[in-house]
Amino acid sequence: MEHAGRPVRHENLLRSIWGPPYGNEREYLRVVINQLRKKIEDDPARPVYILTESHIGYRFREE
Repeated sequence: MEHAGRPVRHENLLRSIWGPPYGNEREYLRVVINQLRKKIEDDPARPVYILTESHIGYRFREE
């Protein structure tokens, strides 16, 4: 939410959640994002809040 509208890199998200040793475990992040989408999206298969930025990371939609 702090970075709404701007993509946040995979590595930054991983390190923020699990700490400095992490940065390449993108599958962990995919699982967490999928779980979040199931909780907040009307249709998790077509997200409107948590958007994927290919090869970069994720972006929370800015309103």
